[in-house]
Amino acid sequence: MMSEQSHAAAHGAPPSASPACEPRPVGTVAIVVLTHSRVHLLRQCVENVLARASERTTEIVIWDNASTDETRDYLDSLLDPRLRVIHHERNIGQNAYDAAFALTSAAYLIELDDDMIDAPAHWDEQLLDAFRRLPDVGFLSANLVDNPLDATARIMYGRNLRLYRLVERHGVRLKVGGPTGGGCSITSRTLYDRVGGFGQNEEFVFFHEDAAYADKVKRLGFEVAYLNDLEVFHAGGEHYAEIGPEKRRYYDLRDKRVRRKETVKRSLLRIPFLARLNERYEWFYPPGAEWSPAKRRTRPNRR
Repeated sequence: MMSEQSHAAAHGAPPSASPACEPRPVGTVAIVVLTHSRVHLLRQCVENVLARASERTTEIVIWDNASTDETRDYLDSLLDPRLRVIHHERNIGQNAYDAAFALTSAAYLIELDDDMIDAPAHWDEQLLDAFRRLPDVGFLSANLVDNPLDATARIMYGRNLRLYRLVERHGVRLKVGGPTGGGCSITSRTLYDRVGGFGQNEEFVFFHEDAAYADKVKRLGFEVAYLNDLEVFHAGGEHYAEIGPEKRRYYDLRDKRVRRKETVKRSLLRIPFLARLNERYEWFYPPGAEWSPAKRRTRPNRR
């Protein structure tokens, strides 16, 4: 008869946290990179990150979302036998992840942004080995170098710094507590298939597919975290590349929705006693309130 822990593992559920937990099975890695018209960053990603992947990585898919610069010529010049290049006729943005991963068969999946431009040798092996030792973690990301020119790193090491804390699990040091991005992150195919992959967004070409995936795995009881001791260099934001129209559209609409919600909240909080009741029952975050990981865990449906 299958043990309770084996039964849970077979169905993609996290086993009980214990130093004696069996690691995930041995397996190879498939890496997917999506790119669109920023060959100057893609070239660095290929030469300084993908080229430093270990033999544990057996499949690499680079999906070109209808680039209009020299991306096609550069990709067609690459000779890595592990590499498969897809030139798509339209820019479908993050919606391409599911199609790209469907072309692979490895047991472990890494999504890698094309603006990750530097990483240590065998970074993929370090990420994989840590992930296999952490059966309660469903989405594990490489930590970021503290780069003040990078938009994401500025937030991580700036306004969000106090949200993070360092913990050690099964001999692995993790950065947890704050938002976890997916610029260089690993998950298992078993879990990926169980939650339905990264999913599709019919409204947007650009969207936060990593946050959506993290939410899905957390709903199954898994954690998400940064691997503290693996740092990669992210070159995101306007300092490194022009922000495309699809990304601007996403953020413009998101900001409009946030402002609309904030206006409604302010109106509600003018109602006598409602502010006090909201503070007690935590129905919603007050306007301008910062994201709180502890409150999010206790009030998952708050907006």
